Amino acid sequence: MSRVYNFSAGPAMLPEEVLKTAAAEMLDYHGSGQSVMEMSHRSAVFEGIITQAEADIRELLSVPDNYKVLFMQGGGNQQFAAVPLNLMRNGVADYILTGQWAKKAAKEAEKYGKVNIIASSADKTFSYIPDCSDLPVDPMADYVYICENNTIYGTKYHQLPDTKGKTLVADVSSCFLSEKHDVEKYGILWGGVQKNVGPAGCAIVIIRDDLLREDINPMTPVMMNYKVTADNRSLYNTPPCYTIYICGLVFQWLKKMGGLDEMKRRNEEKAALLYNYLDSSAMFSSTVEPGSRSLMNVPFVTGNKDLDAEFIKKATESGFVNLKGHRTVGGMRASIYNAMPMEGVKALVEFMKDFEAAH
Repeated sequence: MSRVYNFSAGPAMLPEEVLKTAAAEMLDYHGSGQSVMEMSHRSAVFEGIITQAEADIRELLSVPDNYKVLFMQGGGNQQFAAVPLNLMRNGVADYILTGQWAKKAAKEAEKYGKVNIIASSADKTFSYIPDCSDLPVDPMADYVYICENNTIYGTKYHQLPDTKGKTLVADVSSCFLSEKHDVEKYGILWGGVQKNVGPAGCAIVIIRDDLLREDINPMTPVMMNYKVTADNRSLYNTPPCYTIYICGLVFQWLKKMGGLDEMKRRNEEKAALLYNYLDSSAMFSSTVEPGSRSLMNVPFVTGNKDLDAEFIKKATESGFVNLKGHRTVGGMRASIYNAMPMEGVKALVEFMKDFEAAH
């Protein structure tokens, strides 16, 4: 069977070139006589893998010297707890709710301190990003938290909030490495890698040095302690070695493709093709306000649940898989991450045109 066009929100498709390299190196990584899956994380060979991966992501994002790059086990739900455990010193944090993952992060943080919801787009089913130019930031807040790209609802901050001097923490899981981030505008930006960077099982945390403190919540598990992770160069325990290896291959692929400015250009081109069709279609429509649209996740509906279901069924049969929308939204969602080629988006739009013509 030939490979399908996989529009999954995560775990998501990886660049075919990366998969072929991993396949070729599966039994013998660079003459070591062993797979990365079975080598010691204390070995010189793996030391080379993780060191190169860190160097490459630093280059791609122009990470300043006063920031650490951490490869941590677990995904988003673990970071929802790690952030307040490491950062809440006054016991107060401000959260902006733009979707399910920001809601879950805020609920988790409530276990460790006071959480203020200082802006929300829940009133319109998270179909837009609220105005964050003059927020009621709590003077005692230890940080302001956002989910920068909302995988489920297909929205994206195109301008970061004015945090009035407070530390900005951003979950960038579903827009990670799709474009440049100005790292210095964040105290922490973190992402689960399974959407746009690698296989599930790892989160990458980029954190400013002054936030690595010993005076953190004493109940913080050692595996969620940012300073311990940083002091041990992400090797305090056995890390998710194979996931880090694949992420490293993706970083090298991104550099080969021209870096993040080139990826942003490609992503804008892919998204424009799909959004332009949705805006002109008599059957399909976008669920997101134009000024808040994501380049990565594109939800859309027909307005008829039975027709949505038929579209998903026919699309799957035709090799366009994982287009079903999240259960909280319904309809369809096309996740068009870095690894999705323009050919895949063009083919989807042509399929949608044919479906529309037939119905």
